[in-house]
Amino acid sequence: MSDNKPHSEEENDFDDANYFEEEIVSKSELKRQSEELQKMGETLVGLSAAHLETIPLDDELQDAVLTARKINKKKDGYRRQLQFIGKLMRQRDVADIQEALDRIANRHQQANAEFHALEKAREAVIREGDSAIQNLIEEHPQLDRQKLRQFHRQIKKEQEKNAPPKAFRELFQYLKEEIHEQK
Repeated sequence: MSDNKPHSEEENDFDDANYFEEEIVSKSELKRQSEELQKMGETLVGLSAAHLETIPLDDELQDAVLTARKINKKKDGYRRQLQFIGKLMRQRDVADIQEALDRIANRHQQANAEFHALEKAREAVIREGDSAIQNLIEEHPQLDRQKLRQFHRQIKKEQEKNAPPKAFRELFQYLKEEIHEQK
């Protein structure tokens, strides 16, 4: 016989709590997560050998990545290998891998920012002359004021004569070497 007694309020609260404790993940969300892991795997495959060594991979995953690097990217086997890498990554905690990839990306962004800062400094020296040179020397006292002025004069002469920008490049190299030595 079935029990037709109404459930008490406590029992209903308990059932609701269990329902919310279990995380319900839709098929779409699982597919998105799978695609993200596969993209992470593709990023791993595209890394240089030196960067790949800095990523904490277990032997099986590392073998799969190295195998994918050997496969022609235009062939269907490459796509299947990336799917396999994604499958392997779903079975692992990828937080350490993601962290290592973020560090690599951050280094790249930092290098780009430094490059752009050097370009801005060079452009300022060319455009503003002594005032920009003074600002640069205040920021980086190891720079040689005379050398910077000499570059400024040479670049102006090159621009007037439509000559190749030799001093323009040399100024960039000088700034790069001197400012990076300070760091």
